[in-house]
Amino acid sequence: MYHLYQQHFQKLQNKGKYRQLPELFGTKRLDFSTNDYLGLSRRKELLDAAIAAGRAYGVGATGSRLLSGNQFLFEALEMRIAVDKGTEAALVFNSGFQANISVLSSLLDEGVLKAKPLVFFDKLNHASLYSAVFLSGAELIRYNHNDIDQLSNLLDKHPDDRPKFIVAETVFGMDGDVLPMQAVVDLAEKHSAFLYLDEAHATGIFGKNGYGLSTTVSLKKVPHLVMGTFSKALGVSGAYVACSEILKNYFVNHSQGFIYSTANSPMVIGAALKAWDIVRTMDADRSRLLELANTLRSQLQALGCDVGTSASHIIPVILGSEDAVMEAKHQLLKSGMLVSAIRPPTVPPNTSRLRIALTTQHTLQDIQRLVDALIPLMARQVKSPKPLQKVL
Repeated sequence: MYHLYQQHFQKLQNKGKYRQLPELFGTKRLDFSTNDYLGLSRRKELLDAAIAAGRAYGVGATGSRLLSGNQFLFEALEMRIAVDKGTEAALVFNSGFQANISVLSSLLDEGVLKAKPLVFFDKLNHASLYSAVFLSGAELIRYNHNDIDQLSNLLDKHPDDRPKFIVAETVFGMDGDVLPMQAVVDLAEKHSAFLYLDEAHATGIFGKNGYGLSTTVSLKKVPHLVMGTFSKALGVSGAYVACSEILKNYFVNHSQGFIYSTANSPMVIGAALKAWDIVRTMDADRSRLLELANTLRSQLQALGCDVGTSASHIIPVILGSEDAVMEAKHQLLKSGMLVSAIRPPTVPPNTSRLRIALTTQHTLQDIQRLVDALIPLMARQVKSPKPLQKVL
């Protein structure tokens, strides 16, 4: 039977889509691949908080939250999140994928809703959101990426006699562009649709005190839930959903990913709680990070790079073919830089790209080094790049 699996990945190799774990390097590389956007993963305060939590509660949770795994730390973190996100409650999960697939599929339960729900879904949403909808059996209605007019038309086209859900990321992880929040909230209110927002890449970077773009709009008139993670800008691991008390109680009783999973390590929760508090003090860091991103975007565009509609710390350089992006990745690695190569099915066909993730640890010198390394690579892609001005 093993040969069938081997045949499958050989097909992937032939198409340039085969994945491998990255090599481990003895020498340090300039890292543009990490999601540690605020540089918190090695912060002393987080390390100290993790150690203190481990000493107080142990390394492992020892069971699910419904059995032996519930601790004061979990509830303290959830209360803090609820206050800062402006919701009644919050619930912590082991990962963003687990949260999305468990929570969204639970929300879409046809037996609970008394009708098969309609899910209006941005085409570039994360794989975990797709998996949740497929698992639920709900009707998936995709709209073109960030196309609010098409979303509006689709909502108008379908009658309101079935539950409607709008599902979108607030900062899209592979494109770095931003959801038009108010327009989507207005449509949800107009059509009495449930709004499900994934703030994985916005948490820590955008919104009031860095607590996500959902904090920039009023959601009081819209049934909603906001998911976010601790594993990116907060530098830890795990995820949360911020929601009503009714929904929290529903997930505790209905979400299999929560019910049947051992809880997060108390050390992780202790570090996440500390990171959550630190984030509110980092307005200057966030501003500098986004200014750095603007500078790099301008340089890349002058070089002739297609950066899509990026408006955040995530900047794609869209090259098109799988071969081109893998070659670019390897050439940058030879220059001492780690940049992620993203290929289908993570992104649509013919949009393979380098995904540049900027962090507060990067400097102007770092991005100049990246731009300089890209010049010969892009010369093969574009015929006449504009003359570049140094950022220093």
